[in-house]
Amino acid sequence: MQSKITAFFRSTPASSSSNNENDLSIWENQQHHIINTYTRRRPNPNAGTSDPKPVTLVKNKKRSYAQFHLDFGQSDFLLRACSTCGVKFTPGDPQDEKSHNEFHKSYTQGIQFRGWTKENVISLPSLDSGRVILFSETDPFSHRKKIEEVVRMMEIEIGSGWILHERCRVYLFVSLNRVAGCLVAEPIEKAFKVVSSSGAVPVHSAKKRGETTRSTTLQFGDAIFQREVQRKVVNVSDSEKIEGAIFCDSEPTAAACGVRAIWITPSNRRKGIATQLLEAVRKSFCPGLELGRSQLAFSQPTSAGKALATSYTGTGSFLAY
Repeated sequence: MQSKITAFFRSTPASSSSNNENDLSIWENQQHHIINTYTRRRPNPNAGTSDPKPVTLVKNKKRSYAQFHLDFGQSDFLLRACSTCGVKFTPGDPQDEKSHNEFHKSYTQGIQFRGWTKENVISLPSLDSGRVILFSETDPFSHRKKIEEVVRMMEIEIGSGWILHERCRVYLFVSLNRVAGCLVAEPIEKAFKVVSSSGAVPVHSAKKRGETTRSTTLQFGDAIFQREVQRKVVNVSDSEKIEGAIFCDSEPTAAACGVRAIWITPSNRRKGIATQLLEAVRKSFCPGLELGRSQLAFSQPTSAGKALATSYTGTGSFLAY
């Protein structure tokens, strides 16, 4: 036991103290490394005199919006049918609307057609723009696939399952890299001359007596507004009801070419394309022989087909089969 406290502070020899100091420095160098991680900044002499800079808020210019639709019991809320091309699509669905727009453009303006390597082009002096191409059964399979695509477009308006068969010849009117019209012709042996129609209503019929026309202007005081009038395109079924059946002679007439079907895209109608197709058929259907306009026969024409046949042949007594 230690007798006095002074004994605890008893001095050590010089050699012993130097050894202890050396051991202490070695221990500090091995175990403890003091690293200064902070550097003191110099004071800014203008810190108290300069005005603080205004803080600029960066706004995100790109904003995303979501289109919502409210269901109030609309009949076409989920599926809407296009009145022109007949395709049903979902409004608000980007992929569905894109598919509809592409099909709608092909239906109204024509299917895209970049041309074939070997085309049987019918020469027509009266044709200013575009060209008429003849397709026959001897053409390559790739040509037939394009014809079938065009026929599917025709079937939307004039019915399916009857337009094309193996003996048909197809005439395409191509303009601006699109198929603007198509005519399907077939060889026949006889036809019948149209004599009259029952229950037919003229296309440009006179107005009934006492019939009043609806005004297209609206007036509120001094302000006058013009009402926009949209004309509905009459489809094939409606035109058949209006025009009624056609009557023909009982005695057949010899014929060589029958116009089985003819169809022009909606945006290219009233431009003389159907007449150019009929001219191509008349001049090329029989090799080495140019048929007369009255020698072309038409298969059960609708109101539009009857008007075309009458205008092209120059008589209402054209041939039908």
